[in-house]
Amino acid sequence: MRLTTKGRFAVTAMIDLALRQNNGPVTLAAISQRQRISLSYLEQLFGKLRRHELVESTRGPGGGYTLARKAADITVADIIVSVDEPIDATQCGGKENCLGEAGRCMTHELWAALNQRMVEFLDSVTLQKLVDEQLAKGVQIEDKPAVRRAISTTPVVKPIRVNAPNSVFALGNVFAKS
Repeated sequence: MRLTTKGRFAVTAMIDLALRQNNGPVTLAAISQRQRISLSYLEQLFGKLRRHELVESTRGPGGGYTLARKAADITVADIIVSVDEPIDATQCGGKENCLGEAGRCMTHELWAALNQRMVEFLDSVTLQKLVDEQLAKGVQIEDKPAVRRAISTTPVVKPIRVNAPNSVFALGNVFAKS
């Protein structure tokens, strides 16, 4: 079994979301910045998580994502399976045709048993447990979500408007009017 970045990032992002959702919906941009995960990659993952009803989205200003269920009701297995991450150590994907037409390989039962143990373990770990572990480690959570404003706080310096001719012809027109 090989857990790819897809599964790792999905679990990490879900922990981040669960830690901070009490302050309102959490933006993917904020998760991306804190966890150093590509925003476009998070958008793909959260689309799958939303389709599997693990998260809910809120649109508009102040929008973002929240958990669709209690963190205690979401397991790591739920998260990994929802992002299409296979939990399979067999070479045949559980189809028992490891050797093609010859059937199963000699170690098929070993890898199938490992699959069962992995699923049982990941199904026993809840998102709430992972959140509690992070809080016990002293992870700091901001009181208010970081609000990024599109308006700059630095004053805008407007250029000085000079009422002077901008060409020789305009200068000639000024003298012609006098």
